[in-house]
Amino acid sequence: MAVMDAQNPLLGETTCGTLLQKLQEIWDEVGESDEERDKMLLQIEQECLDVYKRKVEQAAKSRAELLVTLSDAKLELSTLVSALGDKSFLGVTVKASGTIKEQLAAIAPALEQLWKQKEQRVKEFSDVQSQIQKICGEITGSANEQAGAPAVDESDLSLKKLNEYQVKLQELQKEKGDRLHKVLEFVGTVHDLCAVLGMDFFSTITEVHPSLDDKTCVQSKSISNDTLLRLAETVSALHEDKKQRLHKLQELATKLTDLWNLMDTPEEERRLFDHVTCNISASVDEVAVPGALALDLIEQAEVEVERLDQLKSSRMKELAFKRQVELEEIFAHAHIEIDPEAAREKIMALIDSGNVEPAELLADMDNQIAKAKEEALSRKEILDRVEKWMSACEEESWLDDYNRDDNRYNASRGAHLNLKRAEKARILVNKIPGMVDTLVAKTRAWEEDRGISFKYDGIPLLAMLDEYAMLRQEREEEKRRLRDQKKFGEQQNTEQEPIFSSRSTPARPASTKKVVGPRTNGTPGRRLSLSASQNGSRSAAKEGKRDSMRLAAPTNFVAISKEDA
Repeated sequence: MAVMDAQNPLLGETTCGTLLQKLQEIWDEVGESDEERDKMLLQIEQECLDVYKRKVEQAAKSRAELLVTLSDAKLELSTLVSALGDKSFLGVTVKASGTIKEQLAAIAPALEQLWKQKEQRVKEFSDVQSQIQKICGEITGSANEQAGAPAVDESDLSLKKLNEYQVKLQELQKEKGDRLHKVLEFVGTVHDLCAVLGMDFFSTITEVHPSLDDKTCVQSKSISNDTLLRLAETVSALHEDKKQRLHKLQELATKLTDLWNLMDTPEEERRLFDHVTCNISASVDEVAVPGALALDLIEQAEVEVERLDQLKSSRMKELAFKRQVELEEIFAHAHIEIDPEAAREKIMALIDSGNVEPAELLADMDNQIAKAKEEALSRKEILDRVEKWMSACEEESWLDDYNRDDNRYNASRGAHLNLKRAEKARILVNKIPGMVDTLVAKTRAWEEDRGISFKYDGIPLLAMLDEYAMLRQEREEEKRRLRDQKKFGEQQNTEQEPIFSSRSTPARPASTKKVVGPRTNGTPGRRLSLSASQNGSRSAAKEGKRDSMRLAAPTNFVAISKEDA
């Protein structure tokens, strides 16, 4: 090599041969000894050896560093694969062929991809955990106290772990939705209750939580445990308040109704408080009209009740006498005899004494009216039969007058109508005995059932009927006597007929008995019932009742006797 270098001195390259040759030339020129030359050559070799050693050491150090880098790369690759749970890069870690740099070059792309995947996975974990943390904060009510994003555990970034977080997030989102729905239900209930109670919804709901206002977005409303608890307490308190107000309003409505009924308040005045009385029997859940239980409405009802209470005492006499008049009318229609003056005096004494409550007095009178109606109803069938009997007696009286009319068959105006009426009257008169028998049986059954006597305007009805039967028997005898007189008169001569006629004229007591006392349509019994209602007082009719009723029957008997003749 030294020879080759020596042979090419003009190449201009400095090599070890050219330098050694140059050194030889200098030694020759100087005249250095061989020992010095060998010594210097040995020194040069030693220095070259040191240089090689340093280079070798540097190369060894570089190799060691590369091996450490390769080891770290393999470890990081293994860690990333383990954290990400991705098995697709395991083949790179077991590759042992090739130089160190080749191995590093093979691992680098996988590491870069895994790093990117890790960053993406960490971001996904961070997003899911942030949402979980936010919802948990909303549930516990500490959302405003949380600061910063949650720390992600990079030792486990597998899809399995991410899926677990996502499942947990879905559960929390579902719970949030349920809580939000429940909050909205509570808010709606509070709104309805406040409307019914006439309360301010905004102030009521914002006392629970400011976010529950209608202006706040639905997703921004508080769903914390504390909010739900306070909403439940608010709804419960409003429900209780509604229940108490409804109970109070129903009590006031009941008092109003009682006072109205007590004082016969007109319907127009009652309609002014329909909004109060409409809920008198409603349940708590049925009351849903806005303002139905407002405090001002309850106060209005209280004022009205107080006003009616004060007005009640001043109208008690009027109301009591009005009921007394109704009671007297019921008794009058039922032909039951009472003493109205004594009853009115008793009412006045009770009211003036103040020992009885007005409501109790009116309730007692209402009870009397109810009993009177019940009594009248029990007497209705008999009274209807009495009415038919009296109507038949009226027809009988008319028929009697018609039969005495010598001109009844003349062709006068309306004669045919009277003839038809006479035919119907005869048919009706023939039914009178059956009417009387049925009436007696019904009256006796009524008296046996109740243990009291059936009186018609103060006179026992059976006594009236018995007297009628007795007078009927007397009339039968009178009829036979007249028949005998008629037969005897037919045997006399024609010139003596006026004498017999004059004798037979005073022998008709029926007309004398029939017209005794004033009558209405020829029927004394009807006169008694009508005179009381026409004159407005029953005291004037008492004196002649019994005498008139006793004298009523012969009239009927005369018609029967004529009809039989």
